[in-house]
Amino acid sequence: VFDRIEEKRDAMQSLILPPPARQALAQAALTYRYGDEHQPVTTADILTPRRREDYGKDLWSAYQTIQENMLKGGISGRSAKGKRIHTRAIHSIDTDIKLNRALWVMAETLLESLR
Repeated sequence: VFDRIEEKRDAMQSLILPPPARQALAQAALTYRYGDEHQPVTTADILTPRRREDYGKDLWSAYQTIQENMLKGGISGRSAKGKRIHTRAIHSIDTDIKLNRALWVMAETLLESLR
């Protein structure tokens, strides 16, 4: 199992992701987390790296950045009523696992479609 994960990670690290694909991955993550109605932050917000290591243009860096921003929260945004808010961190183990699994599937799907 770990060998397959390492293979996928290596493949993701070697795939340079064009900006439209980065945006599509981020939008899919936002839609999964918040639905279609209102998303408090933008794709640019969740694609902004928090760590120097995540400034790459590859799929792995985009995945890591989106994952960290979605799980840790703290991103400034707007509520449906226009009020300033900060996204919340995910503390529920169940929600954490579901989100991580969904993000992994999204990244894998993108990897397979761009190979």
